Amino acid sequence: MLRLFRLLPMPRIAGAVGLVLALLAAAPSAGAAAAGPPASSFSLTDPRIVAHFDFTAGETPENLALEPDGSADLTFAFARQVVRVDLHGGRRLLATLPAVADPKTPLVGGAVVTGIVRTPDGTLYVAFNTGTAETGLYRITPDGEVGKLADLPPNGFTNGLALDEHRGLLYGADSVLGTVWRISPDDAHPAVTTWATGAALEPATFIGANGIKVGHHAVWVSNYDRGTLLRIPVGEDGSAGTIRTHATGLTGIDDFAFAGHGKAVLAALNNTESQLALVRPDGTHTVVLTGKDGLSGPTSVAIRHHRVYVPSGAFLTGIDPNLLVADVEKNERTEPGKPGEPGEPGKHED
Repeated sequence: MLRLFRLLPMPRIAGAVGLVLALLAAAPSAGAAAAGPPASSFSLTDPRIVAHFDFTAGETPENLALEPDGSADLTFAFARQVVRVDLHGGRRLLATLPAVADPKTPLVGGAVVTGIVRTPDGTLYVAFNTGTAETGLYRITPDGEVGKLADLPPNGFTNGLALDEHRGLLYGADSVLGTVWRISPDDAHPAVTTWATGAALEPATFIGANGIKVGHHAVWVSNYDRGTLLRIPVGEDGSAGTIRTHATGLTGIDDFAFAGHGKAVLAALNNTESQLALVRPDGTHTVVLTGKDGLSGPTSVAIRHHRVYVPSGAFLTGIDPNLLVADVEKNERTEPGKPGEPGEPGKHED
């Protein structure tokens, strides 16, 4: 999230972001895909942009959750909004997070809404980073009520969110503090606890733990600076096991999604090439979409049936933030999950 801005005019974005832009200007460009066999088991067809957004208005899509009808609930980072976009490009504003008079958000300065998850009853949870006491996990009810559920550290930057539906827990990846938070949203007094820490989660220069998902008896986390995809086993008692590196060489990895019933992953590579990569179970990867297909700084991925959704925040170019949709070849060996099956965003895959 929020990684490769150029020095562009952003009327509604806090001026402190300028410092961030200067730091990010030196970010490495994308490297070649890791060696491995051709990705003959997975291909995407008919990539098309279903909605374009306004960068200067802060409409920079950072993360998404899918509705049963195929609509996408997007967080607009700098507009502090959650917006529902249907497959015809129609949109509806679901919520606006509180205005903050003097935000001091780490990394970016301005207040931003980042990760989002949806529970089966239609409730949405989002991470809101401000550098103030307003920082926290917010809940948006199906009837549109917005309220803060739990405090998160104002000196941190909670980026991706993941739902463990099996255990009724949320996990958040903190890009500054190199921490995975565990949150109990259904408690009378929601608890935020440190679930996992370690060098593998920490930033090397700027942004560490970023995207996060739950699956295959583990919590999976990307590290943007290090270009890695990590796997943290979940113990029988719910504790974190030893952090393992599943894949490397994923320059600019942001959020990701499981690409079916196995451990293949589709990862948004928010780099100078604007890429979507298929990460195979053996850790090798192949690029399956690029900027030529319409991506413009992809930030996250979601999969429903044989459809892949990729929002682009355009944080690198400031040009054409959008929502792109592509189809998966139905005769491929790697098939995205149906609702309630492995591969659906946020589903615990036991």
